Amino acid sequence: MHDSELFKLKAELCKTFADAKRLAIINELRNGEKPVGELARSLDIPHAVASRHLALLRNRGVVRPRREGTNVYYRISDPQIVAACDLVHQILLNNLTKSKELAERLTA
Repeated sequence: MHDSELFKLKAELCKTFADAKRLAIINELRNGEKPVGELARSLDIPHAVASRHLALLRNRGVVRPRREGTNVYYRISDPQIVAACDLVHQILLNNLTKSKELAERLTA
């Protein structure tokens, strides 16, 4: 596979994480699978909105579904997804800390 093709695939995967609701869903699933209804309730979003985001996450391979009766349970497909989200979270916190320190120095 050429580098340009690989970069395009990486960009598509990154777009998957570029939504606050999808990141919240991933965070909710970090400790195990949950049904769609429970995710919708815990995130205070309509069931249809949760389902739409879960479908996108499923199509991109981020989550995996499991049907049990009328319920569909979702789980993270790879633990490295949660680790990657945690890494981005830490980078964000580091940047915010640096910005705060800079602001404090500039206003002192």
